Amino acid sequence: MKKPNSSKILKALVYVSAGITISMAVFIISYILIMGVPPLIEEVIKMFSGKESLFSLEYNSQNVSLLPAVFNTLLLTIISITVSSVLGIFTAIYLVEYSNERSAFVKIIRLMSETLSGIPSIIYGLFGMIFFVTFLELGMSIVSGVLTISIMILPLIMRSTEEALKSVPVSFREASFGLGAGKLRTIFKIVLPAALNGILSGVILAIGRIVGETAALLYTAGTAPNYGFNMFETGRTLSVHMYMLSSEGLHISEAYATGALLLFIVLGINLLSMYIAKKVVKGN
Repeated sequence: MKKPNSSKILKALVYVSAGITISMAVFIISYILIMGVPPLIEEVIKMFSGKESLFSLEYNSQNVSLLPAVFNTLLLTIISITVSSVLGIFTAIYLVEYSNERSAFVKIIRLMSETLSGIPSIIYGLFGMIFFVTFLELGMSIVSGVLTISIMILPLIMRSTEEALKSVPVSFREASFGLGAGKLRTIFKIVLPAALNGILSGVILAIGRIVGETAALLYTAGTAPNYGFNMFETGRTLSVHMYMLSSEGLHISEAYATGALLLFIVLGINLLSMYIAKKVVKGN
């Protein structure tokens, strides 16, 4: 009796794993849409009818408006991803292009980065509450949330940028040096454009994590339904808003509607980011 080919077994495992993953994703998305879209449509109808709804400008206990949470989510996402991208990308450039792989300093940075990427988000929230909220006396505020989230997604951007830079062939650098370009010019004109697709993939993943983050923000940004015009005041994001509605048990349909809207926003941000990434890559 012939033994089954190991490559066929591995191929079958890959198909089974992919099937389970896709099935779970379809199930979760379908469940959220089925439970959240009908109440979301009802809230839209209320809005156009002039009644209080989830889309009222001001939050109160009757309409539980999500507009302040939408504003805070976008604000926190834009600032956090900007701060983390600048720090993460330039740190990765140093580690790949300038540092000595064998130095203890580089090994410590990589060890810390890998350790931070595996820490649960609630631990980041506790750290943010102790350091930013209490020690630095920033209080429960959008600023505390931004700083905490920036630290949380920094390892993800660093790691993805490192891998993208390492994937650029050495011949690209050698050709640039051979034409007389310096180190800095080679990095910004040759290496970064070639690695841009991988870098932007990491940024997109980081954006998804920011938008869906709840635990860390409960301890730092707070839960008050305020617009974040003053970043030193507390304010909730969409994920925190959904958590508060579901935990109170009084607005379950509104919580499902918020979840559906959050899903649409995440998908929209990912599609927009992918579109921008393709345009940027083609432009280079």
